[in-house]
Amino acid sequence: MSSHDIPDIVISRLPVYLRALERLAQEGHEVTSSHELGKRLGISSAQIRKDLSHFGGFGKQGTGYRIGFLREQLRQVLKVERDWEIALIGAGDLGSAVARYRGFAERGFHVTSVFDSSPDKIGRQIGSFKIQPITDAPQVIRERGIKIAMIAVPAEKAQEVADMIIAAGVKAILNYAPINLNVPPDVHVQYIDPVLHLQRMTYYLV
Repeated sequence: MSSHDIPDIVISRLPVYLRALERLAQEGHEVTSSHELGKRLGISSAQIRKDLSHFGGFGKQGTGYRIGFLREQLRQVLKVERDWEIALIGAGDLGSAVARYRGFAERGFHVTSVFDSSPDKIGRQIGSFKIQPITDAPQVIRERGIKIAMIAVPAEKAQEVADMIIAAGVKAILNYAPINLNVPPDVHVQYIDPVLHLQRMTYYLV
């Protein structure tokens, strides 16, 4: 089965499984089962088995999954067995917080360049990064072969920024701007908008 034939909802659950496996390994476990994973994650064991079956046989009936093996297989499927460079566009309050967040590097995602259009910010330091002019972004992205970018700019600037970095070779965008982006079919976008999640939750409140 081609990777393009696997539903995106299945791919979205794989990092959740990987995180659970990493926690189990930290706790000293060597073997787990779809039932145990399901209890931890609130996902049916049948769904977990079906999701994993898209990528081959990782366990045996009645014996479960060897955590170390399954974890490494999922890391290869998700292509996180390697390190990825990330360009961060936007050095305001949110962008600055993202640049300082250490959790990305711990999982193999390294912010290596930070860009902004404000003359007041260009040249300033954010942690170990010197903010570069946004006009330098295309050249840096091309020279370093960067495929992933984070956008943390105002909504009215996000599409323009996306067009610029996609033309430079970016194929995956984590978008913090509260707007949907128009991108080519081969560019993947994930949206991080806390307000949308808050609005979803308030539906359930009495």
